[in-house]
Amino acid sequence: MSPREGSLLLEDQLCFALYAASRAVTARYRPLLDELGLTYPQYLVMLALWERDSISVRDLGTTLQLESSTLSPLLKRLEANGLLRRERRAEDERSVALHLTEAGTRLRDRADSVPLAMGDAMALTPEQDATAKHLLRLLTTNVSLP
Repeated sequence: MSPREGSLLLEDQLCFALYAASRAVTARYRPLLDELGLTYPQYLVMLALWERDSISVRDLGTTLQLESSTLSPLLKRLEANGLLRRERRAEDERSVALHLTEAGTRLRDRADSVPLAMGDAMALTPEQDATAKHLLRLLTTNVSLP
């Protein structure tokens, strides 16, 4: 029986499978990120900045799908830890740009082992990895509010 047929069994709920997987993956990240002095949400911010330094707070929020009320405390903590700095953009005083500090850039080298360790822990084939990402992105698109 599928959830469309009205099943209220927990094991039939895709939402519970996603919830359990998310918690398990985040828990597996914890010891790896503790060594870097980062929480999982802070790690996501750093990944975005390592990919694209000098990003606006607004664009970062869009990229990470986070509200500014959630993002602001993360950025304050990362700034207090010396990993990034915030600057008002000269061309638009309302816009704040984020820049990696030297310490933030150096942290990237220490973080290189994290994706490999998580890939080993997940033990998916490259095809399974690609399929999982595709399905999760599709699911996110399908259930996102307009």
